[in-house]
Amino acid sequence: MEVPKDHITTLLDNGLFCSAQMLGCFLVSSAVANGEASLYLKAENLVLQGDALFGEKEFRRALSMYKQALQHCKIISKQTMNNSRSSFSASSRSSSPNSVNVSPINENEVKFKITLCHCALSENRPALVEMEGIPPKARTLRMNLTLGKLYRISRHNRSAIACYKDCLRNCPYVLEAITALAELGVSSKEVSSLFPQTPNRGGRPPFDHLDPARWLHRYVEAQCCIASSDYKGGLDHLSELLQQFPNNVHILLEIAKVEAIIGRHDEAIMNFEKVRSIDPFIVTYMDEYAMLLKLKSDVSKLNKLVHDMLNIDPTRAEVFVALSALWERKDERRALSYAEKSLRIDDRHITGHIMKGNVYLSLNRPDAAVTAFRGAQELRPDLRSYQGLVRSYLALSKTKEALFIAREAMKLMPQSAKALKLVGDVHASSSSGREKARKFYESALRLEPGFLGAALALAELHVVEGRHKDAVSLLERYVKDWADDSLHIKLAQVFAATNMLSEALAHYQAALRINPQNEAAKKGLERLEKQMKGMDPDAPDEEEENEADDAEGDQEEGELL
Repeated sequence: MEVPKDHITTLLDNGLFCSAQMLGCFLVSSAVANGEASLYLKAENLVLQGDALFGEKEFRRALSMYKQALQHCKIISKQTMNNSRSSFSASSRSSSPNSVNVSPINENEVKFKITLCHCALSENRPALVEMEGIPPKARTLRMNLTLGKLYRISRHNRSAIACYKDCLRNCPYVLEAITALAELGVSSKEVSSLFPQTPNRGGRPPFDHLDPARWLHRYVEAQCCIASSDYKGGLDHLSELLQQFPNNVHILLEIAKVEAIIGRHDEAIMNFEKVRSIDPFIVTYMDEYAMLLKLKSDVSKLNKLVHDMLNIDPTRAEVFVALSALWERKDERRALSYAEKSLRIDDRHITGHIMKGNVYLSLNRPDAAVTAFRGAQELRPDLRSYQGLVRSYLALSKTKEALFIAREAMKLMPQSAKALKLVGDVHASSSSGREKARKFYESALRLEPGFLGAALALAELHVVEGRHKDAVSLLERYVKDWADDSLHIKLAQVFAATNMLSEALAHYQAALRINPQNEAAKKGLERLEKQMKGMDPDAPDEEEENEADDAEGDQEEGELL
């Protein structure tokens, strides 16, 4: 007695995978007549059982079922070829089920299902081998997109480009393919040429939101600008798209991501918060938002964000990067484990590599940080990976390597004030290079007058060279126009160094009014209060001394035991 296949198909169509895989056990083990016809049935049954197991996320078992089905198909092909040769003279006779030479299942679809199982198990090499076994003309849109991703992971960029181009020829709205081609260095003109040209009837200008040759072309331009580090151009195109499609969550996220990369932290935070107000359940790029909140020392918002992300989907790589950002100041080793967990989930997650590099720098392990930032750079070079590499090499006293990386960033982003400042940072690390550093910082400020990072770096250079008045003059000029806590902290430090304690106190308090969570301001104020009381600010507190004594006592007890 056989189990009807249409019942398991109904269960699969309705997403009832648990019931489907249980019923599949009856289907696969049902007694059927021996011979060629039974092989067809077995192959069909194994594919259905594989589909049920795939739906249940039992990828290894599903893989086994699909491979068995494919093996049966190969046996059928051999048998039908032999039958066709032996019965060539009698070809005019009606064919029986045993002489059918077309398999009832699509072998290419089964191969693709095997590929998806390998991908789910992070087995990219066997997945690629399986996909290459599908003839190009038989590949569907989804197959081409998957193959493009696999080629890109394997660094076969030419083959990846060909697959992504096939996707766009088939359907111009595969935005993943547009982004991938931009990141692989294909020009916007070449990408746009792949779109099918639809003639405009009546000669009237088409509406942007209906005609792909208009708004979609602008999207292509935006992605190509961002991929080539022309962040300003990318933001301009994205802003135009946002005017056409207000409250578009995808465009808002792309804008926020670019703003985070180029250091426009306040604007990026504002856009991330706008996205969360529109769609509070989104996880995409929220790790970028978490890293910005960590920089701003906004612990309460960061806590809330991580809590929300854990409730939405605790399996995403973004969640563990956000957890790493949350724990970095409390427990660096725990933060590192979270960053590594994000990369175990998705080893191509760029912010996971950047976060890992930052934590290694906090742990004073710049050699390991270099590896992490290199990992991010290999996936997609951006300003943050260059900044991380420069910091790491300077920590290793490898000035030559740091300067090479900084210059590489400057060549890639010739109109970036951040890249100029990066070269200045390397020169500022040695006394002989301070004059060059000053010129680079001043050039960065001419290019971007509101770049506070360059202003703070130039002020620090003035302090190091004993020009405290120049430092104060520069910082006070910026404080008038920008309410930024870091400016007030730097001014407070300069005033404290020149024994102008009341002015220092006023600026530490101003910094804490802007950002009550700023740890640097809290520690600076605590140190200043000691100075004002005539105490040595570097002397340890009584509690710290007692803790040290207790630790020594514990050590002695341990040795005695």
